[in-house]
Amino acid sequence: MKRSDKERNVEEVKGKASRASALYFTDFTGITVEEANELRSEFRKAGVDYRVVKNTIARKALTDIGGLEPVFEALQGPTAIAFGYGDPISPARIIKKFYDKNEKLRLKLCVVESQVFDGSRLNELAKLPSKKEIIASVLGSVNAPISGVVEVIGTLMRDVLRVIDAIEKQKAKVGDSAAKLAS
Repeated sequence: MKRSDKERNVEEVKGKASRASALYFTDFTGITVEEANELRSEFRKAGVDYRVVKNTIARKALTDIGGLEPVFEALQGPTAIAFGYGDPISPARIIKKFYDKNEKLRLKLCVVESQVFDGSRLNELAKLPSKKEIIASVLGSVNAPISGVVEVIGTLMRDVLRVIDAIEKQKAKVGDSAAKLAS
């Protein structure tokens, strides 16, 4: 590979890694071309870039970013990186699903929101809720008291209407009784 190609690859990996909220380093030994295409398709649907990267290129790109030195130990053997931009947990779910299906893809380690996790924690990561799920849960918790207040007000309004209706019926009975007595 020419020096200019290497430099371009380093810059590309560095750019993707800088923008990503999560980096998943995998060992793809034993995966067929068809399986790799299926995996790439799943990653694409989730907005995740998946790329086979030479370890020296990855090391150089990550050195330029800084703070990712703990990753260097995992840069041995075949390496592919999943760059997660939106939901940092979606790549973990895809890798877990793929692994459960054929046990060929191995997670070496990952970096999620600047925290490094060993590949053995894939199951834990895959079970975490997505950012959207967390936001929905928080909003649901915030909306719960508000909807409770609305429900209480609605109940009070119904009770007030029942009292007014009962008073009206009572007055009507009193008026009918007075009319009978007068006649």
